[in-house]
Amino acid sequence: MHILVIDDERAVREILADACRQAGYSVDEARNCTEAASKLVRGDVDLALCDIKMPDGNGVDLMRSIKESGVETNFIMVTAFASMESAVEALRLGASDYVTKPFNVEEMLHRVQQIAALRGLREENRVLRKFAKVDSDKFRFTSPSMAAVERLAGKVAPTDSTVLITGESGTGKGVLARLIHDQSRRSEHLFLPVNCSAIPETLMEAEFFGHTKGAFTGADKARKGLFLQADLGTLFLDEVGELPMLMQTKLLHAIEEKEIRAVGSEQSRRVDCRIVAATNRDLSQMVKEGTFREDLFFRLSMFHIHIPPLRERKEDIRSLIRFILDRARDQRNAASCMTVSDDVERLLVGYPWPGNVRQMENVINRACILAEDSCITLDDLPPEIARTGSRIQAHGTSIASQRSLRDQLREFEASVIHRMLDETGGDRRTAAQKLGIGLSSLYRKLDEFEAFGIHRSDSGNPPSTRDPNFEQGF
Repeated sequence: MHILVIDDERAVREILADACRQAGYSVDEARNCTEAASKLVRGDVDLALCDIKMPDGNGVDLMRSIKESGVETNFIMVTAFASMESAVEALRLGASDYVTKPFNVEEMLHRVQQIAALRGLREENRVLRKFAKVDSDKFRFTSPSMAAVERLAGKVAPTDSTVLITGESGTGKGVLARLIHDQSRRSEHLFLPVNCSAIPETLMEAEFFGHTKGAFTGADKARKGLFLQADLGTLFLDEVGELPMLMQTKLLHAIEEKEIRAVGSEQSRRVDCRIVAATNRDLSQMVKEGTFREDLFFRLSMFHIHIPPLRERKEDIRSLIRFILDRARDQRNAASCMTVSDDVERLLVGYPWPGNVRQMENVINRACILAEDSCITLDDLPPEIARTGSRIQAHGTSIASQRSLRDQLREFEASVIHRMLDETGGDRRTAAQKLGIGLSSLYRKLDEFEAFGIHRSDSGNPPSTRDPNFEQGF
């Protein structure tokens, strides 16, 4: 918290300023109303300890004008017994508190701490409403690789070490970052996630470090940056590999010095937030290419955790399916949970999931909307996933043990139609007549076969279900 001590008596200013600095606050001083106004108007002062009677004006009038300008600064008025009526007026106009001269320094610091705590709660609530998505559900991994990841997270969580989490998009880097925060001594404070790739480059410095009122065009009021919002908590920098070089330099300074300065401010502020970063890019390669600072890479990767892709930990998939279904039930306030048919479960376990857990969650939530009778079938899955079910036979598993009756009938029907097209030389009208169906029905069935990846075989044998692109995914 940044404090401005306003008093025309030098001894009083120095006593208060020194006490606040020793208590860990950032402090500035002003000798009169004019000097104080020039510093307050920037909007980066959290608390003003303001004398009421000064040679060039009245502290109450100063407070009134500052609040009317939209600057959100708390005031503790310092008054003599003779100006008690002014102190009461100041409280009516919005002052947080007042103390009388001569004052006790310890009592003053106690009141400062109360206001600091109140401001912190208000700021945290505001940021939580905007950024934080609290999810009390905890998923327990069963794969050895994720058990190792959880063990590493548990080891580093109680420390203040920076952590770099790497892995493909959708693997759950944000979930792991929150887990580290929840197990740390900072868990009672804010976990603030920020997507570095979503911030325009021209606004990055102001977003991270804040800005004063009037610092640039459009800065109509002072704003705290992400570092100050996450003070005492955890700042999660997602997609950190997208930061431009200039911002990498400023970020490195903030991490190493634990100090930031808002755009337009002359006052540096101490901050104490833990940094957890994540990326799906190869930062070591970016260092070699000169697009990422080596010293920042070493600082962030002090403790490195890599999350393997979902296709490499299939032991987790069945548990994930049930976890996502349970959460979908809670979100729908449904009495019972959706189930999946056996063939769908086998298909989901065998699918390579290029989008990892995020893709699986989207697929299952979509299927829950489409499913009938509280059971997800192949028809409820997206075509690009459902069609892979017909390829399972290509890997040596019998159709009868893996495919539903509906899918086996569809493949048999495709085989008959494709053979008839071979016999008629591709003449669809003649083929439709011999099959005893309408031409439009034939076209509709061919489109359906294409959607499920059932293609015509050039050899005249049953249609091939092999797809090199699919096989390459395993």
